[in-house]
Amino acid sequence: MGMPDVAKVWTREEVLALPDDGKRYELVDGELLVSPSPRPLHQYAQQQFNLILAAYVNRHRLGGLLCSPADLDLRSEQLVQPDLFVLRQPDGRPVRAWADAGIPLLVVEILSPSSVRADRIVKRRLYQRSGVPTYWLVDPEARRVEVWTPADRVPLTADRELVWQPNSAVPALVIDLPACFRAIAGE
Repeated sequence: MGMPDVAKVWTREEVLALPDDGKRYELVDGELLVSPSPRPLHQYAQQQFNLILAAYVNRHRLGGLLCSPADLDLRSEQLVQPDLFVLRQPDGRPVRAWADAGIPLLVVEILSPSSVRADRIVKRRLYQRSGVPTYWLVDPEARRVEVWTPADRVPLTADRELVWQPNSAVPALVIDLPACFRAIAGE
């Protein structure tokens, strides 16, 4: 006789009702993901990528660059809070509700020791399945970025240059990763 499956399957509504206690709560396929507040290295990396992406996204009017906290559902009743993400703004106006956000053009997650499994496996699979065109997994300690697209079985790993061109009508964003990671480390 086998043991019954007692793992709780969470709903989006249950996760949204959890207390605001400084932890990040996310929901992927019924699994509750809980992350503590990020470490300073994570925050410096998020800030640096935010600066780089904001200039590019704004200059080329690609949409809106936002950061966590967020309650994205990716049109699937999930709940994810990416560190950074670029939302489409087809009519040029900001999204007013998370339910209207749709699928981001880019999702960026900064790895922390507490988020490796969730970011690299659980959330990556959701982003791919949801059709997020580009997912960056930034590893500030290893000083590299994994680049995933929906069809990828293995990532492209960048440690010298990171290129993103979401629209062929605009020039590509090219990030000098060694310089970026030096800035993150305060070198």
